[in-house]
Amino acid sequence: MATETVAKPRTSVRVHVQKFGTFLSGMIMPNIGAFIAWGFITALFIPAGFFPNAELAKLVGPIITYLLPLLIGYTGGRMVYGVRGGVVGAVATMGVIVGTDIPMFIGAMMLGPLTAWLMMKVDKIWEGRVKPGFEMLIDNFSAGILAAIMAVVGMLVVGPVVKAFSNGASAVVEFLVVNGLLPFTSIFIEPAKVLFLNNAVNHGILTPLGTQQALEQGKSILFLLEANPGPGFGILLAYSFFGKGLAKASAPGAAVIQFVGGIHEIYFPYVLMKPMMIFAAIGGGMTGIFTLVVTGAGLRSPAAPGSILAVYAATARDSYVGVTLSVLFATTVSFLIASVILKASKASAEDDLDEATHRMEALKGKKSSVASALTGAGMNAGGVAVLAGPVKNIVFACDAGMGSSAMGASVLRNKIKAAGFPDVKVTNSAIANLSDTYDVVITHQDLTERAKPATASAVHVSVDNFMNSPRYDEIVELVRASNTDGGEADAGAGAAAPAAAVATEAPAEAPVEAASDVEAGPAGILVAESVVLSGTATTRDAAIDEAGQLLLDRGAVDSGYLDAMHEREESVSTYMGSYLAIPHGTNAAKDHIMKSAVSVIRYPDGIDWNGKEVKFVVGVAGINNEHLQILSSIAKVFTNKAQVAQLEAATTVDEVLALFGKVNS
Repeated sequence: MATETVAKPRTSVRVHVQKFGTFLSGMIMPNIGAFIAWGFITALFIPAGFFPNAELAKLVGPIITYLLPLLIGYTGGRMVYGVRGGVVGAVATMGVIVGTDIPMFIGAMMLGPLTAWLMMKVDKIWEGRVKPGFEMLIDNFSAGILAAIMAVVGMLVVGPVVKAFSNGASAVVEFLVVNGLLPFTSIFIEPAKVLFLNNAVNHGILTPLGTQQALEQGKSILFLLEANPGPGFGILLAYSFFGKGLAKASAPGAAVIQFVGGIHEIYFPYVLMKPMMIFAAIGGGMTGIFTLVVTGAGLRSPAAPGSILAVYAATARDSYVGVTLSVLFATTVSFLIASVILKASKASAEDDLDEATHRMEALKGKKSSVASALTGAGMNAGGVAVLAGPVKNIVFACDAGMGSSAMGASVLRNKIKAAGFPDVKVTNSAIANLSDTYDVVITHQDLTERAKPATASAVHVSVDNFMNSPRYDEIVELVRASNTDGGEADAGAGAAAPAAAVATEAPAEAPVEAASDVEAGPAGILVAESVVLSGTATTRDAAIDEAGQLLLDRGAVDSGYLDAMHEREESVSTYMGSYLAIPHGTNAAKDHIMKSAVSVIRYPDGIDWNGKEVKFVVGVAGINNEHLQILSSIAKVFTNKAQVAQLEAATTVDEVLALFGKVNS
């Protein structure tokens, strides 16, 4: 199977700054709605607003002083260490809020993630050493003590330092404005956008400073330094009129996406295709900023994404004319410069937009779902998706995230380990809990469309069963192509073939180990009373009832969970392959689970399961990750044809339990 070779990204200064900017953006972007809400309240109710109201205007100060920094601190902490990190990050942020008299966004972006990181390190100290029954006590007190200490540090140390930095940065901005130098910032901002370094500037400096300025003056020019859609729109219009080949054909659609949708990265490949185009972007950016300076226009809050609709929604009451002229003049100047460059170009009739898109994705460090629309990219000739960087995180997603996805993750995890890539993380998740942080997302073919919106940047792989899909070998090849130079060992082409064979065959022989982040469940998840060697059901629905009744008899679930098992089956089949089905409830049915349990029923004559033959039905009810070890053991058995044959021939319950291993340890 042919795969496209993808070189490892260089760890240059640009890459580090880019990652830093992405991290800052990750704290700000989820909370943009709150910034916009503050902007609307300010525009409506302050004395100079549309509907002045002294009582409602009281919301303005607390939102920007307390709510917004706390949201940023919580989000930053959560990015580092989940909800636990978010909580301690928010408490620590309260320290920097109290320690200063200016909005503490930069302080929140510093202290929230730092406190969460410290919490993670503290938890590692006594991980696995706490006696059962004392976990909650230790967790709560350690979080409380650390959060209190960091709040004091924030108030006495971080707050004053950040205030001094903010005052200095504000003075620099004021100097640039007074001396008419602010337009020259486009010389740095426009190239930074194309190189994906803009987040470090925009969300790390401009948004915090702009918000502080908007609090004092009711608006800020800083919000539109990077978000102005005019420069990119002008470049795309120029390609629409004077471009050639695919670039000309795709530019009009890209212009709509960029100007109305606010996705600026859509025009980056057009600049990379002709690097001289950066002068068009700079010229347009400088013109737009100069217009804002002359007219005194600005926005009340950040415009994100950088759509013309978002820009107008955030425009201050007295700035509509200035903002409109800024976008119009920026578009005009960038269009004129870009048109001259295109008309003077001696390029071939077909501009290499595809190559430019790949260069853009390499700079970004991940696949761009938006830019791929320009060229139809996403799969190479062999049908295997190719990433712009190494594969680090793979997730199996299903409705509940506790049954079929867990077993699929176990199977693929061992294939990837056997192929020589133990550092690639393979996890499972409910679709409702997905975020756009994964490189590859694997779903049942009936669930792929539900998973795509939350994971737009990932490569999506659809399978018809989670146990032995042939797509797993394609994913192993994708990992090999993306995580090695040339996809082969230095010893020669022959080294890759044995690795591929191992990746395909190893799970049948090698044990399927639980992931490092999955802990063994408590005793009693699978007991002899929940194993039936000869089931009485003859239909799929009756088999689900029989497996669910065993869970109900153990007190693991209530009757509502059985209904949810049927609901889950109607939406997506739980057939896994290798004669196995694992019926379980929907994600919404977790409240019906009292304790983790698994039931196993064998049907020697087989059952028709939506056109597939099933001889083994495993009912699953899991709380947290307690049931994942048993599912890993089940996956181990059912990827080994010899062990499946032993299950079919087993005459005692003990033989079945022995095949699944020490699942209750």
